[in-house]
Amino acid sequence: MPNNKAVKDLMIDVFEYPHIPYWFTIRQATGVIRKSMLVAEKCFNPLAILVFDEKYNLMGTLSLKDILKGLEPTFMSASTKAQGYAESEETLAIVWDSLFAQGSKTLAEKPVSDVMVPIRGYVGPDDPVTKAAYLMIHQDSMLLPVIDNKKIVGVIRIKEVFEEIAKVD
Repeated sequence: MPNNKAVKDLMIDVFEYPHIPYWFTIRQATGVIRKSMLVAEKCFNPLAILVFDEKYNLMGTLSLKDILKGLEPTFMSASTKAQGYAESEETLAIVWDSLFAQGSKTLAEKPVSDVMVPIRGYVGPDDPVTKAAYLMIHQDSMLLPVIDNKKIVGVIRIKEVFEEIAKVD
């Protein structure tokens, strides 16, 4: 790996990364993500936003996929499909499209804590980028919090890890 980079060389400062409290609604979180995608000065295209509790302890992440899952009509859930209610993906797409506008407004008022993904792992600022890559692969994670002295100081995203590893000759 070029220059044996550490996580701190690639991380985004926690205050420059979009974050919300756990009691925000999916609708509010969507607004934060959309705004952060427009303001590329600090964090361009976040893969997920951070979710904190009232004491600013990191609880989890909320990705675009998590938001879509939260807006998915309940009749389309995996358990419903397993019970045989879904004929085909094409049929589901048509049904979801027709009901999306109606049901999504109600579902968008759910708190993000209902759909966020709890934090499963973290790295330290002096850890090698390869450790972050390993954890991302084995925890199926697009980003990892960077913890220093039991306090979150930033995040490292799979995008930057990939770019660094792709530099290998």
